[in-house]
Amino acid sequence: MNTPLPEKVYFQDDGVIPNDILPLLIYRKAIDTPVNADKLDQQLAGNNWTNSWRDGIYPFHHYHSNTHEVLTVIEGSAVLQLGGPKGERLEVQPGDVLIIPAGVGHKCVSHSNDFLVLGAYPDGLEPDLQREDEQIRAKAKENIGKVPLPLTDPLSGASAGLVLIWGEQQNKNTH
Repeated sequence: MNTPLPEKVYFQDDGVIPNDILPLLIYRKAIDTPVNADKLDQQLAGNNWTNSWRDGIYPFHHYHSNTHEVLTVIEGSAVLQLGGPKGERLEVQPGDVLIIPAGVGHKCVSHSNDFLVLGAYPDGLEPDLQREDEQIRAKAKENIGKVPLPLTDPLSGASAGLVLIWGEQQNKNTH
């Protein structure tokens, strides 16, 4: 499989959802359809993205302050709201892959009846589920800043994709 270059989408802290300096990455049609979910799960695990699950996406704004997340569209289609209430709407189809940095809000706005995603986390981390809550916002932002960059891209492995893109972005912000 030849993984295409991802689209990069940046989100600012919108006052409700913290988001991240790292861009959300969208690989369009990166997985051959129909998607073989078991084979895809093995590929993700081979790149150390584990603790996988298969389901839909929550219909409310949420984010994870302790880990990044990959979402791969297995079946159906959906409109997602990314980056929080002031973010962007994006339609996703089978074969699309989203790599969501820690802190970036996501929610499902609408979906087909057969919509199904496979999600996973670098190093098999157990994600926390954060919502719009001012009480935990400062702690969540602190946590987001401590989340390490994954050592591998869930699709491309150790030498491409997010490893290069996020590494370059992080270098820009530290110099």
